[in-house]
Amino acid sequence: MTVRSIAAAVILVSVITGCSSAVPAPEQGPLPPVKLQAASLQEGFTSMERLVEEARKEGSLNVIGLARDWANYGEIIDVFSDEYGIKVNELEPGASSAQEIEAVPRLKPDVFDLSLEVAVANAGSFAPYKVRGWQDLPDDLKDYDGAWYAAYGGYMSIGYDAAKVPAPASYEDLLKPGYSLWLPGDPRDSAAAFGGVMATAFGRGGAEGPGRPDARRGVEFFGRLKEAGNLAEPGATPTAVLDWDFLNAGRVASRKGWKVVIPGGGVLGSYYVQAIGRDAPHPAAARLWQEFLFSDRGQNLLLKGYARPARMEAMRMRGTLDAELARRLPETAARPVVLTVPETDAARAYIRSEWAVAVE
Repeated sequence: MTVRSIAAAVILVSVITGCSSAVPAPEQGPLPPVKLQAASLQEGFTSMERLVEEARKEGSLNVIGLARDWANYGEIIDVFSDEYGIKVNELEPGASSAQEIEAVPRLKPDVFDLSLEVAVANAGSFAPYKVRGWQDLPDDLKDYDGAWYAAYGGYMSIGYDAAKVPAPASYEDLLKPGYSLWLPGDPRDSAAAFGGVMATAFGRGGAEGPGRPDARRGVEFFGRLKEAGNLAEPGATPTAVLDWDFLNAGRVASRKGWKVVIPGGGVLGSYYVQAIGRDAPHPAAARLWQEFLFSDRGQNLLLKGYARPARMEAMRMRGTLDAELARRLPETAARPVVLTVPETDAARAYIRSEWAVAVE
C-alpha cells in the first residue's frame, strides 16, 4: 500500500469514527411511578434498586412470630437490617401461626411466617406478591395468585441421646425400654407436636409405599407410648425428641452425644409459608423482605439453620445452593408426604376429640 493510500484510509476511518461519536444516545424516558401495592417487582418498582430506595424511605419492617433460634432467623434478620439499613421490629417471636393472625389489629405486622393451613384460611388478609424466584417454587406450595408461598420446610425426625439409647430405625422402636420421648407441645394446638403425631400415623402400605397417614393410628401409637411409660413427663430429661429435622439438627449441634435420624417408611414433610399483610404499614419493606428471603442468599441462610429451602432443587440445578450446608441435613431416601389442607383439618379434629381419652 502506498503512502497516499494509507493516508486516505486514515482519513476515512477518522470520518467514520467522528460520525459515530456524533450520534446521540437515545434518551431514556421517565420511569413509571412506583406502585407500593404491586403484585411483582417489575410491576411496582421496575428494579431492585427502586424497591430498596422505597423501603429505605419507610425505614422499618414489622415481623411477627420469628424466634431468633428458629431456622436461623436471628442471623437473617440481622443481615437484612445491616444490608438495607432498615430497622426490623421483632413482634412476639414465640407467637404461633394462629396468634400471628389474631395480633393483626393490635400489632400491624408487615409480613407473616405461617403454617400452610393457617395461610390458606386467611388468604384474603394478604396482599398478592410474586417474588422473582416464583417459577422455582413447587406449584403445590404456593397460591396461584401470590397470596402466600412456601419459603422453607422440614421433615419429621427423631433426635436421640446416642450415649443412652440406640438409633431408632422406626417409630415402633420408641416403645422399647430406655426411650423417653418428648413431644414439643400439645398436638391439639402446636403445629410441631401435631406433625409428630401424624409422622407416626402411616400404615404399612403396599408396593407403592406407606400411603397417607391416619390420625387414628397416631393417637393409638401415643396411647401405647404412654402405657409403656415411654412418654416423657413435663420437666423430665428425655432420651429422644420428636420434632422437625431443622430443629432436631440444631439440638444435635448444641447437645453432646445427640444425633438425629429420619426413620424409614413414611416420612412427613411440612412447609412454612410467607405472606404480606394486605394493610402492611411498610409495603415496600415487606416486599423487599420477601425478595431477600427468596433470593439465593436468603435461601442459603435458611439452609444454614438446617431448614430445607423451597427453592432448593432449582438452586441445586443452577449451582447456587451451598453444597456444604446441604450435606449437613439429615438424610432420607423416602419421598416426603405433605398433608393437604383438608387432611390436616380432619386430622386436627380427630386429635382434639380423642387425645385426652387415649393419651392423658
